[in-house]
Amino acid sequence: MFSTNKRVLATVLGIIGLALVPGSALAQTGAAANTFDMQAAATLGAALAIGLAVLGGALGQGRAAAAALEGISRNPGATSRIQTPMIIGLALIESLVLFAFALAFLLQSKAGG
Repeated sequence: MFSTNKRVLATVLGIIGLALVPGSALAQTGAAANTFDMQAAATLGAALAIGLAVLGGALGQGRAAAAALEGISRNPGATSRIQTPMIIGLALIESLVLFAFALAFLLQSKAGG
């Protein structure tokens, strides 16, 4: 079963890789490229940065909180030993999301929008 999951993952990554190759082959070069292309790429980068950061941050915070609550429910005496590192971890995860948010704003200002 584990090897089947690896095959599926390799297949999906291969398809994604093949889908990205023609974009670089057909890219404009030199004088043909204009500032609109750069602005569009910066806007797309900003959208992807904030979207992926929020998705990853939400999943990470959810898993951290779930693991901490499960640990506390199994051993209520260890609440203080579990709660403090969980809060620190959640703050670090949130800081990464805020960093991506700031990066998205910088990319958006680079795009001129």
